[in-house]
Amino acid sequence: MSILSVNCRGLGNTSAVDNLRNLVRREAPSLIFLMETKFSSGEMMKVRAKFPGYDGLAVDSCRRSGGVALFWLKGIEVNLQSMSIHHMDVLLKLGTSNVVWRLTRFYGWSEVHNRHLSWRLLEDLARQSDEAWVCIGDFNEILFESEKKGGRDRALWQMENFREAIDVCHLCDVHAEGYEFTYDNGQIDEDNVQCRLDRALVTQSWKDLFPKAKLYNLEREWSDHAPLRFVLEDGGGGVISKEKLFRFEQVWTESETCENVVGDAWLIGGDSVAKKLEVCAEYLKTWSEKEFGKVFREIRKKRRKLSRLNRGGRAAAQVCERRKIVKEISALLHVEVYWRQRSRVLWLAAGDRNSSFFHRKANQRRQKNVINSLVTEDGERRDDTEGVCEIAVDYF
Repeated sequence: MSILSVNCRGLGNTSAVDNLRNLVRREAPSLIFLMETKFSSGEMMKVRAKFPGYDGLAVDSCRRSGGVALFWLKGIEVNLQSMSIHHMDVLLKLGTSNVVWRLTRFYGWSEVHNRHLSWRLLEDLARQSDEAWVCIGDFNEILFESEKKGGRDRALWQMENFREAIDVCHLCDVHAEGYEFTYDNGQIDEDNVQCRLDRALVTQSWKDLFPKAKLYNLEREWSDHAPLRFVLEDGGGGVISKEKLFRFEQVWTESETCENVVGDAWLIGGDSVAKKLEVCAEYLKTWSEKEFGKVFREIRKKRRKLSRLNRGGRAAAQVCERRKIVKEISALLHVEVYWRQRSRVLWLAAGDRNSSFFHRKANQRRQKNVINSLVTEDGERRDDTEGVCEIAVDYF
């Protein structure tokens, strides 16, 4: 099982949604926390439709600022405890397991004069439950001066207030692998500022529940914040995850050589049908990498270059080079999306549109998880924390 935390910086254009879809496909998370969606809950319903297999809930942005959403895979029982434009607090239960733990998505106030509201909210949340707890998100503050590079020195009292709030809540910081700074303001030379604003905090009871959990700072690409990926393992050491299944892509049939690949694999697969299918799958994966993999290889190559640029200096030439690489990756991702969409279009066109298989697939999209909440009958609620706008919540 894994949790993906993303500061979207707005989902108001097609490229932003495509970038998010590619990130989700690549990381295959069980839960996805989104913030700074800058969308209403109704608009997020349309975005959620692009992520088949996930259910979700969302909080309205305050005009075009903020906005929080949570998507989760079916099979995970999610019980909403409370939410606002600055947090989303849920209890989780996996499958038939009796283990229940608490997950909070936190988005701290960005204004320094409102930072005390972040710590008041965090402390209020800590008093509400004794469950094993993980709190992940953008806290808009650092713990130590070493977590910041460039710009003016951070006021000591700001960091001390954050550390004090963590102590009061009996939370501890989780070490992250990857580039240490999760935020970059994108400026050049002496105006460039990098900080570790995004992190995960856990209680000791949660660490005991998932002793081998690992947090990764992913590469910052299309947002000024790096996504966080929290991979959890059960107490027995096994990663709770799904194995990626082999699927035949309908777009392969557009290639003249596909039939030859299947024929060759079938001949050498032996007498067992199961063995023939296994060999076919291996042959097709290898062939597909050569036939359609040029775009994917180019994306990986450019991402390696982007990783070096993210860790390098911030001279004007380097910043320009980084922006160029990000645009090139985005353009290549559009090509990748085209092939995947083309595959789906061909499947729909070539399939038996009145078959039981088609109807079974179509009906799966209508299934919804039932989730408990504290939302009023009209779907709206108010948060009592000072400075929080009126919000609406929607399930989809």
